[in-house]
Amino acid sequence: MGQYLNPGNTLFTEALRSEIYVDKTELLAYTNRVLETKQKLICVSRPRRFGKSMTTEMMAAYYSRGCDSTSLFERMKVSRTVDFTAHLNRHNVIYMDIQLARSVAGSEGFSGQFLSYLQKQVIEELSQEFGEEMTRKDKSLAGVLQRIHAAAGERFIIIIDEWDCLFREEKHNIALQKEYITFLRSLFKGAQAEVCISLAYLTGILPIKKYGTESALNNFKEFTMVNPGQMAEYMGFTEGEVAGLCARYGMDFAKARQWYDGYRFREETHIYSPRSIVEAMLNREFGNYWTQTETYESLKAYIDLNFDGLKDAIVRMLSGGQCEVDTGSFQNDMTTFKSRDDILTLLTHLGYLAYERDKRSVFIPNEEVREEFVRAVKNGGWDAIAGIINRSRKLLEDTLAQREGQVAAGIAKAHSEAASILTYNDENALSCVITLAYISAREDYTFIRELPSGEGFADIVFFPKRHSAKPAIVVELKWNKSAEGAIAQIKEKRYGTVLEEYGGEILLVGINYNKTKKLHSCKIEKHRKQEIQA
Repeated sequence: MGQYLNPGNTLFTEALRSEIYVDKTELLAYTNRVLETKQKLICVSRPRRFGKSMTTEMMAAYYSRGCDSTSLFERMKVSRTVDFTAHLNRHNVIYMDIQLARSVAGSEGFSGQFLSYLQKQVIEELSQEFGEEMTRKDKSLAGVLQRIHAAAGERFIIIIDEWDCLFREEKHNIALQKEYITFLRSLFKGAQAEVCISLAYLTGILPIKKYGTESALNNFKEFTMVNPGQMAEYMGFTEGEVAGLCARYGMDFAKARQWYDGYRFREETHIYSPRSIVEAMLNREFGNYWTQTETYESLKAYIDLNFDGLKDAIVRMLSGGQCEVDTGSFQNDMTTFKSRDDILTLLTHLGYLAYERDKRSVFIPNEEVREEFVRAVKNGGWDAIAGIINRSRKLLEDTLAQREGQVAAGIAKAHSEAASILTYNDENALSCVITLAYISAREDYTFIRELPSGEGFADIVFFPKRHSAKPAIVVELKWNKSAEGAIAQIKEKRYGTVLEEYGGEILLVGINYNKTKKLHSCKIEKHRKQEIQA
């Protein structure tokens, strides 16, 4: 076993010995199916702490010659597949962690010749395994693999972890990036190169770099946070896996969903950040874990870019809405931005936003990420929105105390401040502003906008969370009408039926905006559920 050639199963063994390990070995059933086919070149991109490295360590342990991993996999899901033993420790694996290799090269004084250093290290190990006569004539890894295949018929599985490291950490070193892409093309493009490869599996945060409209390695099948395809359930923990962990550790599954759910690839596939779930289970406490691996400065830098409509989009999403996005123009790097859509697409690949394919829209996925957006906005010079957020706790207190005048004044101030960013001025804007103005209430409530109820749609419903003793709140908005009319509509259309399983008090909140006079009015009534369902 070597560092690069057939690295063995040590790292995967450590993963299995950890207190929490979730079996994702069925991924190997897919890679076995595409092995030595035209679909054998795979690139899977997903955010930090979503289990990328553990997947590559699992693959190395399963495929690598020079070790016996039978005991590691014999009770795993993959062991029930038909070709499990056919590929178990039967292949030559070349495993390259680009981030680690770059760090080691730098520490040994080869940072300027990183790719030459990396190829030299791999070739040295190949030389020890296959003989110096097959490797001594060429400094190119691709050339050496072709010579070994021609002489001995050997083929290789190449696994590259953090493939996009240079595009993230050497953002402005275009020469190095081009040299790197040339290196990858030499390994994977062309008949002579492909014949040496049984399988290639690249993983990173970004999809493969595009030049114009075409991928630099357009022969790869890509699975991304925008289009995960068959890899959807392997992008993170599934809902069933999280429910099982919550049961095992005595944690509230509903609260886990609130904190970490939101990456919805298909209707039946909800994905959670593995790092966040594991930390929450081990610490017996829900909180912000995944985003602790980054500072809010990285998020702030992107949302502060001055593209038309970007701040509008962020405000809509902070208030619980979605924004349409065209993901096609993004060049899959961290410097080439031409529009707000490029920024929103990058934030999706980084995990700060989730993508809904049917609507082609993005949204803030969960409470963990929302906290990071709020922090970035409050510390990023967004004075108007920061002011709304800072006053949101007082607005909720006034609402619960039925201080109608102060609620109207608070909403009026929020509406006025948000108008400097929002590009629309109608009932949708008012709904957006009000949801944002109550943002601190998310500690105690779940918000749902346009919720079907009774004989229509309730504009905004605040459902108390299990730990909260606060009343439910049903909000109806009016434009150039009256707050009293809004209350009457809640009763007439029986919006309270949405709270069938809730037995506590309900606040009915009617809010009207007189566009001509630019005045807000508010009416608040307290009821029991049955009083507004009659």
